[in-house]
Amino acid sequence: MNKANNTPRNIVITGSSSGIGQALRKHFENNGDKVIGISLSDDDYKCDVSNAEQMKLAFRDIKEKYGKIDILISCAGFGIYGAIELIDNTKVQKQYDVNVLGTINAIQNCLPIMSENGKIINISSICALFPIPFRSYYCSSKAAISMLSDCLRMELSKTKIQSTAICPGEVRTNFTKNRVNTYDTNEKYGNAPEHSIEKISSREHKRMPVEKAVKIMVKMIEKKKLKPQYIMGAKNKFLYQLQKFAPKSLMLKILTKMFYITKKD
Repeated sequence: MNKANNTPRNIVITGSSSGIGQALRKHFENNGDKVIGISLSDDDYKCDVSNAEQMKLAFRDIKEKYGKIDILISCAGFGIYGAIELIDNTKVQKQYDVNVLGTINAIQNCLPIMSENGKIINISSICALFPIPFRSYYCSSKAAISMLSDCLRMELSKTKIQSTAICPGEVRTNFTKNRVNTYDTNEKYGNAPEHSIEKISSREHKRMPVEKAVKIMVKMIEKKKLKPQYIMGAKNKFLYQLQKFAPKSLMLKILTKMFYITKKD
């Protein structure tokens, strides 16, 4: 609800049928806001965020029904994991189409009908800030979203519309289940792709519960003045600060030790 006049806000959430997007939808609906969901599943608008025409038609209808958008939360996305060399290009294209182009489509169609004090919330990832072996395409797609959010913030600096990127760490959702894993390997990598990916999967019990993650995100979203970027998790914040001072070669060694996993057969 808008605290100034106690009226419901129009909030568009992409990827609202599962994971973080679904949890955010539930929160804002319980808060009395009008949430407009966009996803591949049955929702208010069933469409592929990477399809420009589908998104254009969806937002045209949103304008006719609701008039304006107060908050856009771009949450749609998925991950493909594996070695850069060995992942099929069609999968790579789909990764960037959904994660990056989907975010762009949402922003481009939302801005013309956004309220004067609107907010654009781009759900990025801690993977946007740290390179991780065998997560290269996911990391780079999220890095693109974070950079896009910064550029958008600058372009909108003469308006009252704000843009931010929220970078969560590992959250307990169906993301792992829906992830596309490629265990293909050759003599360069041995069993590293499989064991590195499975190591990530085995951390499910250590991930932040989605309810807790959303509670943190909502506090960020509801701030009157948004920061350009929000990093979630104490360890992630520490590593982010560390890389400002440590040589890049050292940071890469640390991250390789953390995430490049091999096992003897």
